[in-house]
Parts: sequence; C-alpha cells; structure tokens
Amino acid sequence: MTFTTRFAPSPTGPLHLGHAFSALTAADMARAEGGRFLLRIDDLDQSRARAEWEAQLKGDLAWLGLTWPEPCRRQSDHAADYAAALKTLGAMGLTYPCNCSRRDIAAAASAPQEGAPLIGPDGVVYPGTCRNRPLSSAGPQDAIRLDMAKAIAALPNLPGFTETGPEHAGQHLLTADYLLNGIGDAVLARASMGAAYHLAVVVDDAAQQITHVVRGADLFTASFLHRLLQALLGLPAPIYHHHRLIRDDSGKRLAKRDDARAIARYRDDGATPESLRSLLGL
Repeated sequence: MTFTTRFAPSPTGPLHLGHAFSALTAADMARAEGGRFLLRIDDLDQSRARAEWEAQLKGDLAWLGLTWPEPCRRQSDHAADYAAALKTLGAMGLTYPCNCSRRDIAAAASAPQEGAPLIGPDGVVYPGTCRNRPLSSAGPQDAIRLDMAKAIAALPNLPGFTETGPEHAGQHLLTADYLLNGIGDAVLARASMGAAYHLAVVVDDAAQQITHVVRGADLFTASFLHRLLQALLGLPAPIYHHHRLIRDDSGKRLAKRDDARAIARYRDDGATPESLRSLLGL
C-alpha cells in the first residue's frame, strides 16, 4: 500500500505555526517515502466552519509549498459514512444516548464519593450517568456514547498499534484498565453535528487509505480509542506518528486564537517558506 499521510484542519480560523509544523511534517514524511500527502477538511461543526477560512488555509498551505490532490475530502459530505459506522456499533449493542451537559458531567465526576475526577482525551472521563438508557430512547438533542465495558467484551483480544513519534515510539497494547478508566464512554456522535471527532477520524482514515497518521502529541492518548474503534468496525490500523507541539513563550500550546502566530501574518510580515521552516526547526 502506498505510504499516505494527511493533514486535517478545521476551517474555523487562521492556521498558526503549529498547523504549519504538522502539515509540513506529514508532507515531508510522505515525500521521503515517495508517497502521498492528502488534505482533509474537518468541517463537521458547520456552525463554525466558513468558506473563507477554508480558502485561506489552502492558500497558506500552498504558500508553504505543499500540494495535494483535489477535490479533497470534506467531512460534511460524508455524513452517511459516519451514520453507517454508528449504526454498526449500535447493532452490536455498544452505544447509548446521553443528555448530560459538561456541567452535569463535571459535577457527577467530582462528587465526594467519586474521588478525584479522571481525565481522558476529551477532559473529565464520563461517570456513566446515562449508561443504562436504551438506544431506542435517543432523542434529537442526545449525544451517542460508546459503552466502553461492552466494547471491550466484544473483542476476543484487545489490539495494539505502532507509534513512531519521538515521545512514545514503540508498540502499544490496549488494556481494559486504561480504556475504562483513562478514556471511558467516549462521545461518538453529537446532536449538533452528527459524528464526533473520534468516530469520523477512523472512518475517514480508512476511507482514504491513510497508512501513517501524523498529528500532535496531544492526541496520543486518543489513539487508544481510535484503535479500539478500528477493531470494532473491522477497519485497518495505520501507524501513528505524534510529533512535538509548537508552544508560545510561556510553554502553552498554540490555538487558533493566537493570531500573532498565524501563518498569514508571517507571510504579510515578509517571511518566506524557508524562513518559517527554519523557525520551526525543520
């Protein structure tokens, strides 16, 4: 299979130095192997996605010297793919509806009898308030969660994955303890935008035949959930490469609100793609 990487930004604001580092790392890895680099538009959140941001991010990436085949995959065009995957998991008895707010979850998880809240890829690990609700009771405002205990029981053997990034290189096996206590009953679909990130990303990576998932180290723990979903859905397992994060002067990870570090601003100030690469240590 052709060595294939991807970069999947959300068109909800300007791309910053961290995005540049991730995109360039993925493209460089593919180029070194004579492979493919793909661009995917993560526009599941249609309330925030904007055509002008998509146009700008493509312009920024092209300025950096990156190319990709068009048309690129746009998540908003593939709701049926995510619905089919969700239906499969539901038919296996592995999902349930949840109407808890973030405040509800935080309050339940921090109750005195619960001890210190556990933190997973999405924040506080869900305490299971709605776990006994049947899927048939789902309403239009409910999220759909994975019942982690049932998901683990559905697999004869828990799988693993290969990581090549600088911080976690090696083989990683999934364990029931970590899946239950470190990740918990993750959200697979949200009322506001259908599929949630964790479900969409595994469906997209399989559909695009991504062989190497290149992304920031902050998503390393999510890979355990993604590998589980791949096993449940019968999807291939890519190799993962979680790279270092680009941080500000105080050590905080960059976010889209950090306009001062937006690629477009560097362009306007006279930077070149080569100087930006040097700034990023590439």
